[in-house]
Amino acid sequence: MYWYITYFILYFGAMFGVAAYYYFKIKTFEDYMISSWSTGFWKITGTIISTNAGAAVFIGWMGLGFTVGFSGYFKFALVAYFFSLLLVILFAKPLRRQKLFTLADLFTARFGGRTGMVPSLISALVYSVPTLALQLIGMSTVFNITLGWGLNTGLIVSTLLILAFSIMGGLPATIITDAVQALIIIFGLIILTATIVMHVGGLGELFANTPFEYLSPVSAEGVGDTLLYALSVGPFYLVWQSTWQRIFAAKDEKTALYAGITGHVIVAVVAVLPFLIGVSARQFVDLDMQQDLVFSYVTNELLPAPVAGIIFVALLAALMTGATSFNLQGASNLTRDLYQVMVNPGATNERMLLVSRVSVVIITVLGTGAAAFITNINDAYRWALMVNGVILVFPFLAIMFWRRVTKKGVITSMLASLVFILVYPFLGLPFDQALAGYVFSLVVVVAVSLLTKHGESEVVRTAMRHRLVKDIQDVEAKE
Repeated sequence: MYWYITYFILYFGAMFGVAAYYYFKIKTFEDYMISSWSTGFWKITGTIISTNAGAAVFIGWMGLGFTVGFSGYFKFALVAYFFSLLLVILFAKPLRRQKLFTLADLFTARFGGRTGMVPSLISALVYSVPTLALQLIGMSTVFNITLGWGLNTGLIVSTLLILAFSIMGGLPATIITDAVQALIIIFGLIILTATIVMHVGGLGELFANTPFEYLSPVSAEGVGDTLLYALSVGPFYLVWQSTWQRIFAAKDEKTALYAGITGHVIVAVVAVLPFLIGVSARQFVDLDMQQDLVFSYVTNELLPAPVAGIIFVALLAALMTGATSFNLQGASNLTRDLYQVMVNPGATNERMLLVSRVSVVIITVLGTGAAAFITNINDAYRWALMVNGVILVFPFLAIMFWRRVTKKGVITSMLASLVFILVYPFLGLPFDQALAGYVFSLVVVVAVSLLTKHGESEVVRTAMRHRLVKDIQDVEAKE
């Protein structure tokens, strides 16, 4: 235990030292939420790696590898990074050119009025809150395993740590610590992977003793199941606001593009490791073990405390970076898209900075409450991705490519798709939920747009080729 306490004190001491530095340096809302659109290549690369390696990677994907094998990598991890790379390669430059704060800003810039409220609330409540909850659950589990704290105690302490760091340091502290934490995360995963592979006799023995269904890129249920699972998670990454924030925070279009590509390629390779660990664990772990417990069991079982402490610090680094990114993402939605655009368009920078920090508190408290209802990390994360993807992907693509799309078409599609995807499980229909949801969203946005006219507040241009507004601060909440 003393090794763990020492490591944790050093880690959190360094984190809060950086946060304290930026607390006195940050003077504006732009500094706090988007790092003043001035972040360089390596910082963007590092924060992409760290943000993509949260509870889902360390805990969820190890458990997925343990239960289904390497097909989990191909139907979840690889498809996530494929769509993330599509976002960066196709849209990093045109999005950075818009010089926005959030995903919802794009909707407001294109359609005017309160259009951004719908994607803002969806992004904040349906994605940021539950995914923040996953990180808090992961942190409380670490404290339970290493220090013997109760899960509720660990949850409260985790909430306070995340709150303090996010309120003080904002996105600048998150990005600079992410760059360092990316190295810690990769180092920790490599140590754990090497240890468990050697424990089972090396890669040759592992592959020889593992049934083919756990080595195959296709799940035991067949190609159709693998593709439908991929559909439920992959498209969301086109509208993942954490990646959008990194694009906006980059100092220029070139940095947004090349740092985005570099970060996602690295994390796509690193993401193989948790699945390899999960498959290896099948050689000596009780196959009835709950999948979210595989990481902690393997780490405690195979490693001495001084080395295990490094692994747990790596996990905490992944969880911290995920949690701060997600609560800042949700807070930016509340501050920018709801408060500034709808409530107080003339808010001073000092007021916006204060509201940003209050919004961080709101999102973090909601995440803590949501943590009480989550029983499976991987399933909860997949649900959040599917719901957000179904609601937002086709409206986003329409804004980028289709001049004919209308405000009524987009709003109707988002609201109808939200209702559709939530009630679909109760309809008893034989079709896959994600597939049905995406088809429904596409049909509605196209049909309603063709049946309606452009509103007076709309900027009738495609965001792929044009900058929609000269300054997003000039967009007002007008009907």
